[in-house]
Amino acid sequence: MARIIMLLVAVLAGTATSQLPEFAQQYRQRMGGAIDALRQVMADFEADATGFGLSVDEAIARMKTGEDGFSRKRGFSMERTQERLERLTEQKQALASAGPFARLAVVFETMDPDIAEATVKDYEPALPVTVEGAVSAGLGGLAGLLGARLFVGLGRLGRRRARAHS
Repeated sequence: MARIIMLLVAVLAGTATSQLPEFAQQYRQRMGGAIDALRQVMADFEADATGFGLSVDEAIARMKTGEDGFSRKRGFSMERTQERLERLTEQKQALASAGPFARLAVVFETMDPDIAEATVKDYEPALPVTVEGAVSAGLGGLAGLLGARLFVGLGRLGRRRARAHS
């Protein structure tokens, strides 16, 4: 019975981890869309700033120090928009230069919370038909098998100790 449970845990863990590359792929697609949208917002803002003879940074600074509360708040939000666009663009470049397994690390180390939440919400599982997915499934299955085996071993040790003290 313990072997069946260990095998079941290994299969479930492998199945779950095989989805990591697909999640990363769907995340990257959403990130690309977010970058496009943020670029459009910043291009419109830059055009408005240029129309008044200002750079983007000068326009943001002017808005942040303005007397109108709305303008100040909008200045800070444009600054956050600019910073997020820079952060996502850097992440996209890091992903483009990373290998298949390194891409997983880049996504999970530099993940944008809003994009990750949207990805989870609309996530669609995929079969592990890539080498990356198959290796992830194998490693997850092995981790599940080792974890289950450790759990079973600890249970047996506890039963032996109980019998020894009886």
